[in-house]
Amino acid sequence: MAETQKNNPLHGVTLEQILKHLVAHYGWEVMNERIRINCFFDNPSISSSLKFLRKTEWARKKVELLYLESIGQ
Repeated sequence: MAETQKNNPLHGVTLEQILKHLVAHYGWEVMNERIRINCFFDNPSISSSLKFLRKTEWARKKVELLYLESIGQ
């Protein structure tokens, strides 16, 4: 199984770590411009975003893609 994950840049990175990185890198306003979801616009927080993203696969995928873009992948 380790062989299948060695080239996966998301392996071992939690959703919380991804969000914290994105907030530090872009800020909530830019994140909302890039990915239009209310949890980035209306009183944004890591906690509320995690709750939404854990339930909403399409939004989580967009956040993961933005993270990969931000780290140059």
